[in-house]
Amino acid sequence: MLTQLDIQNIALIDRLNLEIGQGLNVLTGETGAGKSILIDSINAVLGERVSRDLIRTGKDKAIIEAVFQYENAGIDRILEETGIDRDEGNIILSREISLSGKNTCRINGRLVNVSMLKQIGELLLDIHGQHDNQSLLKTETHIDLLDAFGGKAVERVKTEYLELYAQYKNIKSKLHLLAGDKGEMARRMDMLNFQIDEIKNARLKKGEDESLTAKRQVLANSEKIMNSIVSAYELLNEGSDTGGKSVLYNSNKALQELASVLKYDPELNSISEKLESVIYQLEDICEELRSRREADEYNPDELMSIDERLDIITRLKRKYGSTLEDVMDFLDRSRREYEELLQSESLVEELNKQLASLSQKLYESAEKLNTEREKAAVVLEKNITAELENLEMKNSSFKVELSFNKEEKYFSKNGLNSAEFLISSNAGEPLKPLSRIASGGEMSRIMLAIKTILANVDAIPTLIFDEIDTGISGKAAQKVGEKLSYISRTHQVLCVTHLSQLACMADNHLYIEKNSDGENTYTTVRKLDHKGRVQEIARIIGGSDITALALKHSEELIEAAGLFKKKS
Repeated sequence: MLTQLDIQNIALIDRLNLEIGQGLNVLTGETGAGKSILIDSINAVLGERVSRDLIRTGKDKAIIEAVFQYENAGIDRILEETGIDRDEGNIILSREISLSGKNTCRINGRLVNVSMLKQIGELLLDIHGQHDNQSLLKTETHIDLLDAFGGKAVERVKTEYLELYAQYKNIKSKLHLLAGDKGEMARRMDMLNFQIDEIKNARLKKGEDESLTAKRQVLANSEKIMNSIVSAYELLNEGSDTGGKSVLYNSNKALQELASVLKYDPELNSISEKLESVIYQLEDICEELRSRREADEYNPDELMSIDERLDIITRLKRKYGSTLEDVMDFLDRSRREYEELLQSESLVEELNKQLASLSQKLYESAEKLNTEREKAAVVLEKNITAELENLEMKNSSFKVELSFNKEEKYFSKNGLNSAEFLISSNAGEPLKPLSRIASGGEMSRIMLAIKTILANVDAIPTLIFDEIDTGISGKAAQKVGEKLSYISRTHQVLCVTHLSQLACMADNHLYIEKNSDGENTYTTVRKLDHKGRVQEIARIIGGSDITALALKHSEELIEAAGLFKKKS
């Protein structure tokens, strides 16, 4: 969800830092106060086209920054693929617009292009109303929404289909290579043969790079190691050059001193025994150090040999895998592919048999998937049509146009289906795609009806409805407010409105106003408390002349909205 919006130098906004809460956030204010500026700013930070005219007069640049909380594997995958750091479910989008026409876009502080900003933005937020970036207008999303609405019945069949489809694509890929251009196949075999020989001739051993690296470290530091061994041996067993006694000598001397008084103090026995044990260990250590001193000899040829071997291993890892295990896995895969290419004619015949059998199974699975989708489409059509009627669009009808391409059998990740949502908003009008609906207010209500039904399966967490109240009043307005409240249980909703029936449903009410200091005009936004909400809704009801009756009506609307939310 959108948690924070920071805007600098956009139109009438000098500097605005806005915290946005969960649930239904309602934005109200006088006409011309700047409600559309907020929507334009959000559109800009989502990667939509913007005009330089949006920059505040007298300023050379404008900056918009939006902070979102999200749970979306698709966003994580995009961030990982592009090397952008992730921040524990938070993402920061920012955009700087300058008078020179330069745009600077960032995601989590990393410079990106506008299309990247838009790609991420489409997964975070939908705007409905006067703008055209709604996900529901994209036909390719319709079949996924239908599948999500179909629930476990569709999911079970689709999972079976996708398993078969993965096998199908794998066989098709092999056939494409085997039955393709003979010259290309010969070149591929030459390349595989070269790679196999290069890895095989290296005679790699598991863990060899690690053991060689460790040995190289010893050899490269052999002189330092030997000096330390000699010094340690001399200190322990020979004493210092200035005539000092060795540790071993002094330890034996100390043991003798203790032995001479044991008969007087038996408690010293324990200390004496411990010291004697230490002396035995010191003698062993001295012997080991002496052996190392006499045996170790720096060998520059061996170091050179290890360096050459490590260079071969590093080159292979750079070409075929990050570890030796990866390189050896690559060798196994290359050998199998080479053998397949050698036996291409017989293998093509076998693969074609497999493909024919799999195609039949895949077609049968696609038919089952189509059947489940048809069932889901009927229910979805009925439910959305009922929602449209509930929103006072009584002559509207909704249809899922689901096609099944059984003739060409062009299998895709969606089976043999394609889907498109069609709508007719008036009696006698033909069904047509959502994108061809002319009225902004009508489009918003249709989107609201669809979102209400798909609320639990729509993955986009934040929805903005910009003046969804256009052309409605009375009972229809009340229904729209109730639907927005319903959707806000599972989504964050921002709604720009001029109607009291919508404003009273707010979980958070933001008031947008325009002020002037005599020289400049500023747009500000403040969150209203209960008293402020009563005043603002009374203003919406009665205009600038707020009467006691309007205040009473406002209180009643807020109280009724609270009871509705509590009851539902």
